[in-house]
Amino acid sequence: QVQLVESGGGLVQPGGSLRLSCAASGVNLSIRAMGWYRQAPGKQRELVARLTSGGVTNYADSVKGRFTISRDNAKNAVYLSMNSLEPEDTAIYYCNLDVTDGSSWFRRYWGQGTQVTVSS
Repeated sequence: QVQLVESGGGLVQPGGSLRLSCAASGVNLSIRAMGWYRQAPGKQRELVARLTSGGVTNYADSVKGRFTISRDNAKNAVYLSMNSLEPEDTAIYYCNLDVTDGSSWFRRYWGQGTQVTVSS
């Protein structure tokens, strides 16, 4: 049973920083990608940052230059360093894991979410 456990959310002032962590357990297939999505009240869930097993990164335009995604392959963990936070970054942040059997098939897993609130 794959489980994703997130940590690191909280309340921060505008201009501040936070670091989110997500650790995956129970993974018995190859990891295709890991990443972070977020969902603000009344909005759809959107991609924040994603890192493939091949090292390709994708960032939402709104976070480029401020957020950095990284992985620890030995721990099946993914991190999101968030700097220069803005009130518009307030959302629930979800960890995402895609596993594959090596074919085009993959399965997606989600963490339970961690709240990030940027407010003075």
